Amino acid sequence: MQSKKLTGLILIGLVLGIITGYLYRENAASEADIKAFASNISILTDIFLRLIKMIIAPLVVSTLIVGIAKMGDAKTVGRIGGKTMLWFISASLMSLTLGLIMVNLLKPGVALNLPLPDTHATSGIQAGALSVKDFVTHAIPKSVFEAMATNEILQIVVFSVFFGCAMAALGDRAKLLIDTIDVVAHVMLKVTSYVMLFAPLAVFGAIAATVAKEGLSILATYGKFMAEFYLSIGILWGLLILAGAMFIGPRVLKLMGMMREPLLLSFTTASSEAAYPKTLEQLERFGCSNKIASFVLPMGYSFNLDGSMMYCTFAVIFIAQAYGIDLTLAQEISMLLILMLTSKGMAGVPRASLVVIAATLAQFNIPEAGLLLLLGIDHFLDMGRSATNVVGNSIATAVVAKWEGELKKH
Repeated sequence: MQSKKLTGLILIGLVLGIITGYLYRENAASEADIKAFASNISILTDIFLRLIKMIIAPLVVSTLIVGIAKMGDAKTVGRIGGKTMLWFISASLMSLTLGLIMVNLLKPGVALNLPLPDTHATSGIQAGALSVKDFVTHAIPKSVFEAMATNEILQIVVFSVFFGCAMAALGDRAKLLIDTIDVVAHVMLKVTSYVMLFAPLAVFGAIAATVAKEGLSILATYGKFMAEFYLSIGILWGLLILAGAMFIGPRVLKLMGMMREPLLLSFTTASSEAAYPKTLEQLERFGCSNKIASFVLPMGYSFNLDGSMMYCTFAVIFIAQAYGIDLTLAQEISMLLILMLTSKGMAGVPRASLVVIAATLAQFNIPEAGLLLLLGIDHFLDMGRSATNVVGNSIATAVVAKWEGELKKH
């Protein structure tokens, strides 16, 4: 009942945010007033996202360490990790390939009736080459305290795996410490329930700020592109659910029903991170064991961003189409493989999808200025990407739990 009540309040916040943002934009005296309003009201969202960031690190560390310690040994961790990465790589390939297929079928950039930015214009996005060396060095923490302070989930996962395996190797000697960290995990889940009370206000602030700044007219201007993108997202959801059904059967539909609140939260705030605590809670209610859910989910936030990856191929080809640049099949396949690697460095990078897209555009001599076509609607697109990341990670966790015989039947 409490979950349904919160979902209802989030929806009310969404509707009120649209109305408030629209009315303010229509009646504002100047563009400066609109910017000031958007900046002030987005404080509500900033507070909520800061509270989420406050609990993410201790929640991931405590649940993951206890989960790994209860697995028993490093061999079990390696087996589960291998199965998890197999699913993530398969889902990544499917997401990237679907984006490539859909953008070539729909050709959203071909009939674009918008003035194209000058090819020498700058988008303001720092492309940066996401090399394998950079990714590996970024994944290994210099200090666990620095990793926790900056919410580097991948680094936190690496430390927690080592710490959990060490506790498991000590056996009974580590029992007291395991029990203590387990209590910390339960305390953090309780703190999470308090933080979630701010969610409706955060949604209201985020939507009101976006509608006030961009206006609803931008949805009409980019309506066709956004409709085609969300159609592609819908097909990806269908494929992910179908893939999940192959392993957990019709229960995958029950899982999606239970995920409505984290999905709505990630969609309205355009942040997958905002939905992490609630996703973890719902996965355990669904029947996934704590040790599997607390291991697979944080890894998914680093390696399994299905919505973001599909958007990368969709956006790059869209910009190429807008500028009349024809890419060969070989070039598109090589782009897919490059994105397969570079997208793994997205975790923890602000506006990560845009950074990866900018780097990819540069490699294929496509004008980086094309990103300016997308910046105005990026928030609306990010809403779909974030929700899709939650769908992908929740299904991945349930499937790995099933493979390990750790999915309860109820």
